[in-house]
Amino acid sequence: MGSARWAFPCAAWAPRRAEWLLAARLVQPEEKDRVRQFVFARDAKAAMAGRLLIRKLIAEKLQIPWNEIHLQRTSKGKPFLVNDILGIHSNFNFNVSHQGDYAVLAAEPELQVGIDIMKTNLPGSGSIPDFFRIMKRQFTEAEWSVIKSMNNEWIQLDMFYRHWALKESFIKAIGIGIGFNLQRIEFNVSPLQLEVGKVYKETKMLLDGDKEEGWTFEETRLDDLHHVAVALGKPEVFVQKDSNVLSKDLTQPQFQ
Repeated sequence: MGSARWAFPCAAWAPRRAEWLLAARLVQPEEKDRVRQFVFARDAKAAMAGRLLIRKLIAEKLQIPWNEIHLQRTSKGKPFLVNDILGIHSNFNFNVSHQGDYAVLAAEPELQVGIDIMKTNLPGSGSIPDFFRIMKRQFTEAEWSVIKSMNNEWIQLDMFYRHWALKESFIKAIGIGIGFNLQRIEFNVSPLQLEVGKVYKETKMLLDGDKEEGWTFEETRLDDLHHVAVALGKPEVFVQKDSNVLSKDLTQPQFQ
C-alpha cells in the first residue's frame, strides 16, 4: 500500500439533490451532523467532499467496504480509523483539509501526516498591513521578515498563506490543535517561488529555535491561488518543552 495525495475541486462540484442525499448516506450520522452545522452551502459541500475522500481512500487502500468503515475523532478533532486492520497497516495515517476551491487528502502507510490548504484571498475588511498587524503573534520575526520582503502586498499576502499552511500541516500532523504556540515553530521556506503542479520538499522547520531534522514538508501549488503543505514525521519520539509528539519518516508522491 503506497502513499496518497488527492485534490478534489469541490467548488466546481454541483451535486443534484439525489447525489447529495446519496453522499449523506455514505458517511456516518455524526459526520453528517457536522456537515449540517456549516452555515454556508459551499462550506458544507467542501466538508462533505473531505469526508468522502477519506472513505474512498480507506475502501481502496485497505479494501474495507464503504458500509463497514468506522471513523472516530481524537479529543482534538483528528479523524482516525476504528476498524481492526492487519498489523502491516497498523501505522496507516491520513489527514484532510478543505479551504478555497479544493478539498485535499494526504495518506501514508507508515508516517504521521498532516495536510493543509490555503487560498490567497484579500482580508474581509481592512488593509493587508492591518491584517498583518492583527496576525503578528502567529509568526516569528524571521518569518515576518521573509513575508514582508516580497515585492508587493499581494505577494506578501500569498507568502503569508504559504507560511500559514505549513504551520497548520504540522499542528494537524501532531494532533495537538488549538493551544499550541505557533511561534515555537519557524519555517525557512525554499524556494521562494513555487511552480504550479510541482512538489517541493526543501523547506525546513525550526522547533523552539533548533532545526528539526525529523520532519519533512512537501509543498505544492494547485493553481496560482492555492497552497498545499504536507507535514511528514519520522519514527522516533522526540520531546518538546510542553508535550511529547510522535513522529515518523518520509516519501514524496504527487497530487492527483
